[in-house]
Amino acid sequence: MNTDELRIFARVAELASFSRAADQLGLTRARVSVAVQHLEERLGTRLLQRTTRSVRLTEDGERFLDRCKDYLAEGEQLTTMFRADTGGLTGRLRIDLPATVARDLVIPRLPEFLARHPALEIGISTTDRRVDLVNEGFDCVLRAGVLGDSELVARPLGFMRMANAASPAYLQAHGTPQTLADLAQHRIVHFAQTLSPNDAGWEYFDATQGRYRMQPVRSLVTVNGTDAYNAAAVAGLGLIQAPIGGLLPCFAAGSLVQVMPAFTARPMPVSLVYVNRRQLAPRVLAVMNWLTEILAPYFVEDSELAIAPSAVPADRAASQSRSGLRASRDASPAADAAVPRKRSRRPPS
Repeated sequence: MNTDELRIFARVAELASFSRAADQLGLTRARVSVAVQHLEERLGTRLLQRTTRSVRLTEDGERFLDRCKDYLAEGEQLTTMFRADTGGLTGRLRIDLPATVARDLVIPRLPEFLARHPALEIGISTTDRRVDLVNEGFDCVLRAGVLGDSELVARPLGFMRMANAASPAYLQAHGTPQTLADLAQHRIVHFAQTLSPNDAGWEYFDATQGRYRMQPVRSLVTVNGTDAYNAAAVAGLGLIQAPIGGLLPCFAAGSLVQVMPAFTARPMPVSLVYVNRRQLAPRVLAVMNWLTEILAPYFVEDSELAIAPSAVPADRAASQSRSGLRASRDASPAADAAVPRKRSRRPPS
């Protein structure tokens, strides 16, 4: 069986497009079309139904695609099984990461990973939008937030510790808040994907009620990107609450300082989302394990979560008992869509 033809067919089937498959694979459309045609001739059946406007799997194509993906993944595992100790991973993979995670945590550590796998090529997308994991050809994406249900699978990594921050200039002009009551004299930078000014507030754990609550706080600026969120705080536009991993460089540089450590927001669940397959390519497993290793120091311990059980999202117990959670869909089909909580005034990373 020609593995190149199998790989081309699988990509065409996933994208429902010969042209997009050709673009992602770096081939001509004619080469892709011929490869699928040759495969169909060898199998003696039609795998794809083609029209001038669409490409869809036939019934035989649907049955063949699942086996094809498993065959390709198992084949890659066989070719690398004796090279695991020496770092023999090859090929190319595409991952999507929140911008601050990529810039501050992942890319600085990337040279050491590629030194272990010198034949591996990695494409890194950094965006705050919800990418379409299948149609855009991503092997996995890192997402923060509570996940719902979809045909995609999520590998829960942990819960990112949160921190509160403000710029020295802001604190000099407005004073340093110490209590929740002090927030009445302050303002925050509001984070919302839709730029809606609603629900701006300060999240904190109420020990008397055993749950997290939201205190309304005035906001003059609303953003929908993580870089803009941190930049607004550095510019002195207000207080922010964000995952600590993205704030550490600002703390080290002195452009932001930590405030109100006793009133931090709910730890944010972080997951790797990928397409549901029985076999994952070794290079995908390797990069997922590496990302888990990098992010682990920024996660809260289970003992910290146990202090406030209600702080743990409802899917926490399920994530411990199952190998993966189904990831939620966005409005667009096949989106990886880790859905943020309704109070989306905090960035995902």
